[in-house]
Amino acid sequence: MSVVVGAVIVRDGRVLAARRTRPAELAGQWEFPGGKVEEGENLSEALVRELQEELNSTINVLDEVRDPGSPWRISDKHVLQLFLATVVAGEPTPGADHDQLRWLLPARLGDVAWLPSDLLALPAVRRAVEGRATL
Repeated sequence: MSVVVGAVIVRDGRVLAARRTRPAELAGQWEFPGGKVEEGENLSEALVRELQEELNSTINVLDEVRDPGSPWRISDKHVLQLFLATVVAGEPTPGADHDQLRWLLPARLGDVAWLPSDLLALPAVRRAVEGRATL
């Protein structure tokens, strides 16, 4: 099973959501930005690299978002592991894979159409963000 890492980026109590533009079957759906872990990378390194590539931002990776259902299944070959994170350099901006970013309050996470795996993670994300009031 291959791991896809995602960043639950928090700023002022809000969570960053990114809307996909590709591939076509995912376009218009929202996700926690991230990507696949490459050979030789640990999960944090992969997440930092992916956010630099996707959103032109440097993040600090914090705690893993854990839940009895985690990691969340994306497909028969991939699972999603999420980590709380903060931006330490660069304002997140959409790159080639996204056309919109939104900062959502934890109680409003359901306001966008999430990818199925990210949607399954929302209750755990909400608990993790609300449990870290200092973010």
